Amino acid sequence: MTGRTGPQGRQSNEQRYGDELRRRRETAGLTQGELAEMVVCSPSLIAHYEAGRRTPNPADAKRLDQVLGTDGFFERWRDTLAKARFAEHFQEAAEAERLAVFIEEFAVAYVPGLLQTKAYARAALKVARPNSTAADLDKKVANRVERARILENPQSPTVWMILSENVIRTVVGGPAVMAEQLRHIVELGRAGRIMVQVVPFGAGAHPAMGSMVSLMRFSDAPDMAYVEALYTGSLTDDPSLVRRYRDAYDLARAAALPPEASLDLIASVAKDYDNHERPPHS
Repeated sequence: MTGRTGPQGRQSNEQRYGDELRRRRETAGLTQGELAEMVVCSPSLIAHYEAGRRTPNPADAKRLDQVLGTDGFFERWRDTLAKARFAEHFQEAAEAERLAVFIEEFAVAYVPGLLQTKAYARAALKVARPNSTAADLDKKVANRVERARILENPQSPTVWMILSENVIRTVVGGPAVMAEQLRHIVELGRAGRIMVQVVPFGAGAHPAMGSMVSLMRFSDAPDMAYVEALYTGSLTDDPSLVRRYRDAYDLARAAALPPEASLDLIASVAKDYDNHERPPHS
């Protein structure tokens, strides 16, 4: 089989999946546009699938099998892709995040994954999975850090993060880890790579305070929203639900400090963590 290769000259599983989809489509005598019409999606989405840039969601994979007569082949193969990289409930959200052109997130407890330093990620993941082996923890940390590489691209995506003050006050990994993490957020914010706001404790209650919510916008697909709770998460493109999540996010933003004041607060808290690490003068 020929096709596109990754940085090491070998195809990824996603690229092999895409090549197989292209081969089956061509064997069926269909153009990308014709297959898209039958699967009920956009031709550009089929192009993304075939290029290995995006993995079909379960419903699309099932429809691909129905249209191409592949007896569940693409649905079963899809379920094996990237199983080890992220928690099962986050698989689709991680794929969507990678393709989004605009990401907005409200964080209620932890620093959002896209902003996490290696040390913070390790501490957070270790708490979530206390029985993980060292090798498994290393792999999960590497995967989380890899997610953040999308911030290295100045073209995409635009990222707007709103943090509950609880996020910057809760000590994860110790004061030194928190100081480094908060300085990292301030650096990203002051470099103009991300927009950050903090909802202070004094702002009181607001609709988003009970859960994290991530809103994603795409150039060729409907907006999506992802919400997460303990060991579970939900990704949706249902317009009515996305609108309700959007309303909650906007109300959290209205309760937040302005961006510059937010960065000043985060920097101040980082300094407090630094001081906590220094021994008192004798």
